[in-house]
Parts: sequence; structure tokens; C-alpha cells
Amino acid sequence: MATTFRASEHQHIRYNPLQDEWVLVSAHRMKRPWQGQVEPPLLTTVPRHDPHNPLCPGATRANGEVNPHYEGTFLFDNDFPALQPDAPSPGPSDHPLFQAEAARGVCKVMCFHPWSDVTLPLMSVPEIRAVVDAWASVTEELGAQYPWVQIFENKGAMMGCSNPHPHCQVWASSFLPDVAQREERSQRTYQSQHGEPLLMEYGRQELLRKDRLVLTSEHWLVLVPFWAVWPFQTLLLPRRHVRRLPELTSAERDDLAYIMKKLLTKYDNLFETSFPYSMGWHGAPMESEAGANWDHWQLHAHYYPPLLRSATVRKFMVGYEMLAQAQRDLTPEQAAERLRALPEVHYLLGQKDRETAAIA
Repeated sequence: MATTFRASEHQHIRYNPLQDEWVLVSAHRMKRPWQGQVEPPLLTTVPRHDPHNPLCPGATRANGEVNPHYEGTFLFDNDFPALQPDAPSPGPSDHPLFQAEAARGVCKVMCFHPWSDVTLPLMSVPEIRAVVDAWASVTEELGAQYPWVQIFENKGAMMGCSNPHPHCQVWASSFLPDVAQREERSQRTYQSQHGEPLLMEYGRQELLRKDRLVLTSEHWLVLVPFWAVWPFQTLLLPRRHVRRLPELTSAERDDLAYIMKKLLTKYDNLFETSFPYSMGWHGAPMESEAGANWDHWQLHAHYYPPLLRSATVRKFMVGYEMLAQAQRDLTPEQAAERLRALPEVHYLLGQKDRETAAIA
């Protein structure tokens, strides 16, 4: 018997126009009991300064260099880089099934704060603004030499981060990585067909529909994408057409720090834990070729957190996801509703701090 379709009850597939892929949404599976892996409780006690931690001020790193006693952000070359500026080229291929090309670049590490026992949501807005400025500066610096500059943060051991000190990585490459190539093709095609940037129109539509919005501010939107794969995945978008981080105005950078603090506080409050995630910025390639036009690009950040049911139950990308396509249980609309309802004051703050923050 035919029934009325309800996204919160009936399985369906959704298209991701930004990365040209589909996701299977199976909301009814949230009712099944969980008998799978449960992660160990997350480490909550971290020393403020550990002289043996290579990211701390004054610590000696693996290459023998001693970190300065920095008080804000600190950028340095990765001691174990995946990309190096000088490497020989593989040469021409002797068969179309065995192709290799040159890969050159640099890898850097950026510490956000001198203390190991803080994370971005526990930093002040001015401290987060300093991180935003550092992101913009390193993008401009490395973009003068390389077409792609990838800023990314892996937060938490669950996402492969072995060092609890607040930091991110920056990899600049001589080539456009796969995801960047897909986003380039999709945004260029949409602009040519519809006359405007894909993510500008998408942001406008989400503002009208409202059910996937998490946070809005004067200059920024945070939403759970219609095509989200990870349970509480979010997309961070500027309201104005901006192609790259260095193009942000001072007001937009201030507002970005403000809305990032709110979003990451909500994440931590969801399961009252230091919420793990991988995040990264995507902006127009930094090509300097004459006549290159990148106006179809819109700057954005992706947040991919793995937690699903609690602080110890995560989503696994295995089986069907590896062999067929992405699949999710919780609908994006349900995820956005849960995130919207969460307080914007961090759960670790005492009652007095909560009251002060609420007044402010």
C-alpha cells in the first residue's frame, strides 16, 4: 500500500551537488539496539604544559629544534612531512594503466595556543580571531607558490590525533587533490548553467527553508548540509561571496571567531565531551595564471564529527560505505534540530561562569 513519504521515517538517497555523490539516508535504523564497538572514555585530564610534548612552548622537537616560548599561534615546518618541495619526477608512463605524476609541496603545523589543556571552544574570541588571521596569512604565503593550500584539524584520538595540544596542519601541494577537483568541477559547472555560485544559492535556500540551520550571524551561516554523511556534520559558509580566506574583511574575521566558538561549544555540549572531528577549509585554488577566473568558488569549511549516539559510540565508514556509497541513520534535519537546541555556554563552565556568559 502506498504511503506518504516522510524523510524522518523512510529511506531515500540524497544528492551532494558540491562533490557529485549520493548518500543513503536510513532514519529508521536509529531504532535498532547498539551492540557494536564502544570507544573507551575520552581522556579529560591534560597537563597545561608538558616539556616532553613537542608542540609545547620551549619543547625540543624530533629534529632537535627548540620551540620558542610562544604566547599566541605558532607555525613551523612538519618534522615528518608527507610532501617536500624538491622531489624527482616519475617520468612518462609506459602504459595508461600505470600513471604517476610529480608531487611537490610543504607541510606545516600550526599551534593555536600555548596551553595543552584548552581547545578552540574554550579559547576566547580574540584568541580564535588570531587563529583565523594565521590561517589567512599562511594561505596567502603558501598560495604564492602552490595552487592548493589545505588547512585541516584532526581533533581527538578518535580522529587520529595523537597529541592533545590544540593545533592544525597545513599542506600545500603542486596539484589539486581529488576532493578539490570534484568541488572545482561542480562549482564551475553550476555557475555556467545557472549564472551564480553554487554555494551562494545553496546558502540562500537554506536560509529560506531554515530546518537545517544551526547558527546564523551577521556574516556567517552554520548548517547541517542536506547531503550530510557524518551524523552531526556541518558546513560553515560566509554570507558574502568570498573565494578565499585572505579575502575576509576584519568584521568577517571577528564574526567567524564568534560563530566558531558557538558551534564548537554546541558540539562539546552534545554529549558533554571534548567532541572529536576532522575539519578543513576549501577555497578557490591559488593559481596565478593570466586570465584565470575562480568566481564560481565560495569559501567554506567542512566539519566531520564521528560521534553518533553518545560520547563513546561512533559512526564507522566501512562495508557498504567503502564498497557502494555513504549511508547515514539520523536525518540532517534531526541533527540540526538537536544542535540548535543546545546551549551556547560550555558545559565545563561553572554556574557562575554560565550566568556571566549568558548576560554577556
